[in-house]
Amino acid sequence: MTKRSAGLLLYRRQGDTVELLIAHPGGPLWARKDDGAWSIPKGLYEAGEDAETAARREFAEELGSAPPDGPVIELGEVTLKSGKIVTGFAVEGDLDAATIVSNTFEMPWPPRSGRTQEFPEIDRAEWVSPDVARVKLNPAQAAFVERLMELVRDDRPSQT
Repeated sequence: MTKRSAGLLLYRRQGDTVELLIAHPGGPLWARKDDGAWSIPKGLYEAGEDAETAARREFAEELGSAPPDGPVIELGEVTLKSGKIVTGFAVEGDLDAATIVSNTFEMPWPPRSGRTQEFPEIDRAEWVSPDVARVKLNPAQAAFVERLMELVRDDRPSQT
């Protein structure tokens, strides 16, 4: 059965520009990877579970902060090289990327050592321009940037 993930892309307007919050996966397998390795905060969800609800839950688990309650933009689906299908959503808001606190996972490390270590699912998050996001995100997820930018391009900056 195909695995399904749902994620939430947080964006904010800074004058006439838009910034996107992207997350770097934690753990030793990702430690030295950058371009093409980042992701929107996302996670698996079960059949019958609402994708937007799952995306909000995963955002909170991976960043340690509930997502904003604002209107959600549906960004559709992408398929990763692994075959996993990711459903994306976007919401406008702000978050101090330096304060994220991710949930953790365990894995045997180092290999064949017999030891298990705990690592954060997300080791850091950053606000980046859409151009930087297109390079840093998993290539399939870069489509979420394109879709969001098309939807907000003609929209005027919000008055906050």
